[in-house]
Amino acid sequence: MGNEQHLLQRISKAFYFQLQSSHIFQFFFFVFGLTFGFVACLYLKSFLVSLQAPTYSTLPPISSTVSPPPPPPLELWLSSLVESANGTSNYARVSLKKQEFLTHNMSDQELFQKASMVSQTELSGRQVPKVAFMFMTKGPLPFSLLWEKFFKGHEGFYSIYVHAHPSFNDSEPEDSIFYGRRIPSQPVYWGTSSMIDAERRLLANALLDISNQRFVLLSDSCIPLFNFKIVYNYLMDSNLSFLGSFDDPRKAGRGRYSPQMWPLINITDWRKGSQWFEVHRDLAMHIVSDTKYYPIFQKHCLMPCYMDEHYIPTLANMLYSEFNSNRSITWVDWSRGGPHPAKFGWGDITDEFLNQIRFGSTCPYNENTTSICFLFARKFLPSTLEPLLRVAPLLLGLEP
Repeated sequence: MGNEQHLLQRISKAFYFQLQSSHIFQFFFFVFGLTFGFVACLYLKSFLVSLQAPTYSTLPPISSTVSPPPPPPLELWLSSLVESANGTSNYARVSLKKQEFLTHNMSDQELFQKASMVSQTELSGRQVPKVAFMFMTKGPLPFSLLWEKFFKGHEGFYSIYVHAHPSFNDSEPEDSIFYGRRIPSQPVYWGTSSMIDAERRLLANALLDISNQRFVLLSDSCIPLFNFKIVYNYLMDSNLSFLGSFDDPRKAGRGRYSPQMWPLINITDWRKGSQWFEVHRDLAMHIVSDTKYYPIFQKHCLMPCYMDEHYIPTLANMLYSEFNSNRSITWVDWSRGGPHPAKFGWGDITDEFLNQIRFGSTCPYNENTTSICFLFARKFLPSTLEPLLRVAPLLLGLEP
């Protein structure tokens, strides 16, 4: 009997211990399930929020090669571009990627044909629209240091192309933004069709890059009048080209028209304008692909008819008039008379002089009126580099 009671007690204790263990297991299972559910809810909430987060339409540009490039070591955010004349801003995200060299063995005809065949589709979401700055010069660029300051910090938003005389052998240092930016060139002679050939050569090379959407022609005597942000916004916020094109009834205008250009080019089509232009990609494509009107100009627009003053203005008037502002954004002073504009030296560089150029005019812009009519100016002598660098903080909005 005692043994039975002892056995019954052992069974009762074992059952009690098993029951306790079961409760502990259930407690831990409950805690584990509660924790898992809480974590799962947090993850689900985070996932749903990420689906609703805004995406950027402009991402770092991708390479043209088949395999994707490695991620860039550094990314630049232009989070607040300065308001331009119409008060809008552009935002974009780009990678600091060194521009490729521009050497090739194509003839002009091959180059123009290739540029004319570049796709005209819209930029993809991973491509940043760029401004192509095209410099036409005989030799070195005397204002390269000023332009370095202008471009600094805006890599990915611009391209640079330089057309120099083929006999010019000096090169920019490797850390310069102009290093490796020379295109294959030919000699250029003032007042001849070779000037237009050089302009078309620059445009064609720039058109090969689909991300180039605006094209600015500059000389070695040109300087910027505003910082890069204002220039970029001014151009990108407008759907017009900025090309001088006007009907000049004088001998220096209509008097240069040759009746032999008729019937393809009528005197009512004839226009005159500045050689130094800024054009939209569509017009740039027309200029490079033109094989109809260019031969007529080349044959019949001979001195004292200057092709650089009439060919592109007339072509724009005939093919692109509704998308042209009919004004240049490169300031020059013709007030002194003569076949060439006034030149400016050391003593001319003052705050008053530069501000008069920058804000001393009014002009239409995006159906409004603005005092910012010129973004660049010429003709400045090399001796003005030092005083221009001194006023660069004012001119370009740079820190002293």
